[in-house]
Amino acid sequence: MEKSGKKENKFGLLGKDISYSFSRGYFTDKFKTLGLTDHSYENFDLADINMFPRIIKEVQPKGLNVTIPYKEQVIPFLDELDVEARTIGAVNTIKCTSNGLKGYNTDAYGFKMALGPKLKPHHKKALILGTGGASKAIAYVLDGLGIDFCYISRKPKKGQLSYTELNKEILSSYTIIINCSPVGTFPNVDDKPALPYQFLTEKHLLFDLIYNPEKTAFLAEGEQRGTTIQNGLLMLQQQAEKAWEIWHGA
Repeated sequence: MEKSGKKENKFGLLGKDISYSFSRGYFTDKFKTLGLTDHSYENFDLADINMFPRIIKEVQPKGLNVTIPYKEQVIPFLDELDVEARTIGAVNTIKCTSNGLKGYNTDAYGFKMALGPKLKPHHKKALILGTGGASKAIAYVLDGLGIDFCYISRKPKKGQLSYTELNKEILSSYTIIINCSPVGTFPNVDDKPALPYQFLTEKHLLFDLIYNPEKTAFLAEGEQRGTTIQNGLLMLQQQAEKAWEIWHGA
């Protein structure tokens, strides 16, 4: 039986430096709209992933979202992985049950839903800026769509490129550019990935996983040159709804 004034169905976001969180506002509004007065959502801002088991023990949440920098680091703490999450190698949603913790990846679903309407026949190759957990879901989707891609990193590994290697020839071939890095996120709104923006054309599609600000400096540079642009808000909304479905599924 529910105790007076106590929220029994607890959900939350696991991350670091997440006061700006989209998820808390989104789900708090959703609970209110649905009249779910026994549901609550809070941020679990952890300095270290090793604090995670304590959260599970003390809070006993029903479900969690996971963001930077723990999408990969949280995996060893889970009891089971969904097939897609295992393939991607990153988790952004956790379902907590009496049988243990199961990890899922809804970033892939959210990205695919947001990217699809923007794609045109000439969008055959993509540059992925950043190599973190989010980029793995992006690569998974691109691979499924038959779109070739290359990772761009400040410290490239074999098969990747550095930002300084990017030139007109590469950008003319890779007409999708996806920012999976945190560069440009509020409050550092003037920052942008170090690209040769002068080589962008109306054939390019720029997708930024960032949603705050609504139009990042990266997207603004593209828009000035006639590119198609898309921020991360629709992707976040789609992945959040998929997470909700997982939490309330069988």
